Amino acid sequence: MGSAGKSKEYGRIPHKWRKIKMAKYRKLSRTSSQRKALIRGQVTALIANGKIVTTEAKAKEIRKVAEGLIAAAVREKDNFDEVTVTAKVARKDADGKRVKEVVDGKKVTVYDEVEKTIKKDKPSRLHARRQMLKVLFPVKEGEKRNMKDVDMVAKLFDEIAPKYADRNGGYTRIVKIGQRKGDAAMEVLIELV
Repeated sequence: MGSAGKSKEYGRIPHKWRKIKMAKYRKLSRTSSQRKALIRGQVTALIANGKIVTTEAKAKEIRKVAEGLIAAAVREKDNFDEVTVTAKVARKDADGKRVKEVVDGKKVTVYDEVEKTIKKDKPSRLHARRQMLKVLFPVKEGEKRNMKDVDMVAKLFDEIAPKYADRNGGYTRIVKIGQRKGDAAMEVLIELV
């Protein structure tokens, strides 16, 4: 039997009838680790600042990830329990320093018991939070000397998600700016709607 019979026998599809599939994502001329780092950085910047300027191809890849994160935040924004807990908090004086007292010849910090209400995530919200932390980089804000860490996940749940509660997708907008001078790449502004 010739080669034509073999392809029928073993169930192989000749190349001219094989379905050609579209690429699932853009490679952006980078290795997978570089591409992942680039997208993570840009998504973090977009959520932190509300808008960024980048190339069209990068913006379209960023949009996929950013919209997924915002959709998860919208879905899980009210999925928590308020729990009251008692916590030991160090007593402080007028200057904000801890109050210490001498016990058995040693200086010991004085603690007060305080009741606090905290948000306890339900399992699906906790999972969403961890998925967001997987993508978002840590962000610092403020002056050089007194930089403070910004909780990007809390920002997504508390600030961004309530804004888009009644919106089904389409949380970002891409606006074309024009071609870049150096390499004539199409530059765009990607922003949260």
